[in-house]
Amino acid sequence: MVVTRQLARSMNVEIYSRRLETFRVTENIGRRPRSYGVDLQNRQCECRKFGTLYYPCTHVVAACAKVNLDAEQYVDDVYTLECTLRVWENEFPVLPDLSTWEVPPITFELVPDRGLRRNLRGCPQSNRIRNEIDIREKSDEKLCGICRLSFVIAGINALTETFMLGSRRDRVEIELML
Repeated sequence: MVVTRQLARSMNVEIYSRRLETFRVTENIGRRPRSYGVDLQNRQCECRKFGTLYYPCTHVVAACAKVNLDAEQYVDDVYTLECTLRVWENEFPVLPDLSTWEVPPITFELVPDRGLRRNLRGCPQSNRIRNEIDIREKSDEKLCGICRLSFVIAGINALTETFMLGSRRDRVEIELML
């Protein structure tokens, strides 16, 4: 809470209500100034830390300091020592010796589903559920395997493609299987 109070001193607070409930707090620390709305009656801040953690954030502390309110009154009871001690209030029973435990008999047999096993032979199969994004538009054009450009196959058995491979130009002949 001490660090929060130190950060709150560097913030600019504007009062928006007569009953001292709503404020606009502007942070001047950081790259650009940011402003947050604080509602003390509903225990809300636009940074969402106050409503989520039930603990006053720096914006709430700055708003309380502006109107001389104690920010600790907005700390939830969960953070009190009494509430923490109530968690450990219950006593745990002593566990009996492990050898005296009763083990229930097995009344069923676990049978593995062979359909869910991975196929060890061949290429791995995808088990992803396909949707409309995966549907490709069908095209009748054949595409080159290297440059992915379409070409017309009209009785041609081979295509010569030139491309850069490393530092020298190579000519590659691609046999098309018709």
